[in-house]
Amino acid sequence: MNLSPFSSPPPFSPHGACGRRDHFTRRALLKSSAVAGLGWLTPLAQQLARGAEKTGARPKSVIVLWMEGGASQLETFDPHPGSAIAYGAKAIATAVRGIQFGEGLPLTAERVQDFSILRAVTSKEGDHTRAIYNVKTGYRPFPGLVHPAIGAVICHEMPAHYRKEAEIDLPSHISILPGRNPARGGYLGAEYDALQAYDPVTPLPDVRSRTDEVKEARRLAGLEALEESFATGRIADLEKSRTLHRSSIERARRLMSSDQLAAFDVSAAPKSEREAFGDTPFGRSCLAAVRLVEVGVRCVEVTLNGWDTHISNHEGQAKQLGILDPALAALIGRLKERDLYENTIVMVATEFGRTPKLNLAEGRDHWPHGFSVLLGGGGFRGGLALGQTDPTGESREPAGKVRVEDIHATVFKQLGIDFEDELMTPIGRPIAISEGRVIRELTG
Repeated sequence: MNLSPFSSPPPFSPHGACGRRDHFTRRALLKSSAVAGLGWLTPLAQQLARGAEKTGARPKSVIVLWMEGGASQLETFDPHPGSAIAYGAKAIATAVRGIQFGEGLPLTAERVQDFSILRAVTSKEGDHTRAIYNVKTGYRPFPGLVHPAIGAVICHEMPAHYRKEAEIDLPSHISILPGRNPARGGYLGAEYDALQAYDPVTPLPDVRSRTDEVKEARRLAGLEALEESFATGRIADLEKSRTLHRSSIERARRLMSSDQLAAFDVSAAPKSEREAFGDTPFGRSCLAAVRLVEVGVRCVEVTLNGWDTHISNHEGQAKQLGILDPALAALIGRLKERDLYENTIVMVATEFGRTPKLNLAEGRDHWPHGFSVLLGGGGFRGGLALGQTDPTGESREPAGKVRVEDIHATVFKQLGIDFEDELMTPIGRPIAISEGRVIRELTG
């Protein structure tokens, strides 16, 4: 059914351990009342379980599946079969009566009760770079200011008690297969940049020492001397203070020797599980995202590039859907199996949609006037299709439209973050975390 939405950095960054507001644990572990019953978990997961038992903290996390290039709403989550703007694109029924998806999403269509679709998302940005910035940060580009991505804000704002009982070595903000605008910390600082990782079949770059232990110890001793020299006269108490550079080095060193790096190694998962996600870089990355959330990473972004179909739109979109469909369905299924879904928000987003009309090359061009975003998990309501685009393609004002910033406000609200709170930029300028409104239908 259609409803109105409103009822009232460098390749390796070791910083992402979430600064002043730290770690979370998984909800499933709260159910483990006796440590003796945790033998099936890894040592790290057992530690997280004990921490959850002591604090009673609800774990929260976010997985963003980023469709870079501009996924077509008409071939994905908002088809208009039989209309002139479909140009022959077909639709299939979903598990919820009255909601149809593009024919390339059969596995996802079976899980529509687990998420909702915003079909009338609008923005004022039709250029790739500016639109990516807008959707990832909730703000339009502004001269002299870089806003933080949604994952950076989450790491900055989530309550510190999630990490009091158990530490993790992995950064809590990770971007896998990063696109042209990787998730950045913006004015919150480089320590909130996402660690950039690539296809999980390859080792994580720059996390293994290339020298022997003797040389490494000698280099670290020299670095320590340089750090102390730099800090002299700048920091009053060298024993208690740390420069950002020194803290970064310490976190990087801890990560390099951590067993938790195994979360990136999807080859350790059963073959049947790997095959369910699809034998593609994106599918493997989605499986890695689940594994990372399970060990305590707070925000994971996974990019699927190739949606910019100015030429041969139908063929290009079909190819991308063949990659997305098994990975998305398996990701939701795996999160539910591990009892992670209720506390993991899954968002499938893109910078804009595609035009209702085909161009001379049988492609669709940029269209920010009504595109689709999927939101599920994290306690959100499922089985809804909110908003309605014009089946004739003439109107640029879809019914029940949702602004990009409204999505950010809704996600933050669901995570318990006061999105109306103001953060301070380095030059002392206060900026609201989000200027959006909560989409009440999704939050119940």
